Amino acid sequence: MWPHLLALALACALLLLPAQALANARETLAALAPSGLVLVMDEKGNELVAQNADRPFVPASVTKIVTAWLAMEVLGPNYRFKTRFYLGENRVLYIRGGGDPLLISEELAPLASALVAAVGKQPLSGIVLDASYYPSDIRIPGIENTDEAYDALNSALAVNFNTIHAVRKGKTVRSAEEQTPITPLAISQFLARDTQGRGRISLTQNPAVGLHYAGELIAAFIERAGGSVKGKISTGAVPKSLEPVYVHHQSRPLSEILAGLLLSSNNYIANQVFLEIGAHRLGGPVSLEKSLQVANEMLVKHGLAESIQLKEGSGISRGNRFTARGLARLLRLFEPHATLLRSGDGAHFKTGTFSGVSTLAGYADTSKHGRVRFVIALTSNDGTMRFRLLKTIQSGL
Repeated sequence: MWPHLLALALACALLLLPAQALANARETLAALAPSGLVLVMDEKGNELVAQNADRPFVPASVTKIVTAWLAMEVLGPNYRFKTRFYLGENRVLYIRGGGDPLLISEELAPLASALVAAVGKQPLSGIVLDASYYPSDIRIPGIENTDEAYDALNSALAVNFNTIHAVRKGKTVRSAEEQTPITPLAISQFLARDTQGRGRISLTQNPAVGLHYAGELIAAFIERAGGSVKGKISTGAVPKSLEPVYVHHQSRPLSEILAGLLLSSNNYIANQVFLEIGAHRLGGPVSLEKSLQVANEMLVKHGLAESIQLKEGSGISRGNRFTARGLARLLRLFEPHATLLRSGDGAHFKTGTFSGVSTLAGYADTSKHGRVRFVIALTSNDGTMRFRLLKTIQSGL
């Protein structure tokens, strides 16, 4: 009898250990952030921790997880942005932008070489830029009227994230990047600001300025590739009679762009991708309304329309509102692509930061419950606390 009772007592104690550990973890989390939002779900969908989980929160850049999921579903991992080039009468080069978010200097160098090979080295008599794929008045909620690099305007044809990275000393301006030629517009824009030393400015106030800079920089790379541009840079529509002489496919597939996006958290790239989602499904030109329509249709399909409410695709708008349970369900859908997220210490995650907002969401390995999905949202400026909460989840569960 006694051995039987002892074995029964031991079995009951072993059963109680996980429950006690879970209770201890919940108490620790509540003590660390009593007003914080914390939700943890195991692979079966069981809620291990649910603290203030029904309270809507501002996701900040955690929104980019939703954009990445939408992009993978609508565009696919191998999707590549395109920029088209046409040669008109008198060797006028027409460029039609396709919203490529990564027309950066490292991309423009091989682009220019391929373009010169296609059109020849004879001088071009001018460049005409066609950015009609994006309406000229397009604006993203949350983008402010500032010179901050993260407030750069979205555009059908923009280079280096619609920003200029340069070094100013007095009245002298030079490129801050060896791979990027300095152009007249870049110099004038830096001289027009109060910036001294090294800095990055966005071309925010006038879409025509960013577009002209794209033309100047492409012309500079054409010169580097052995071609030349003798005429002016202007804007206009590609004549309907012309066929492309060269179509540049972005060297990075969408999956690689998204991995970089989720690591660097670039708002410009996020909304370029988000705008392409709507145009790809519903046809161009792009519009925020088209992309929101496609996003909402997909969220409705998965029962997430009420719990994930989007205003744009980067998280820069405080109008975005999520619930923890909604985001945790979307993390289940996004799980096949979890490796696109930043990784470290047994977790794949995305952060979000605003004044008064610190968020963290993703996947984490625990000793007792395997891989879990987690959502953390704090109404504070303490960015380290969200990681203390994550460590508590990992060690306590």
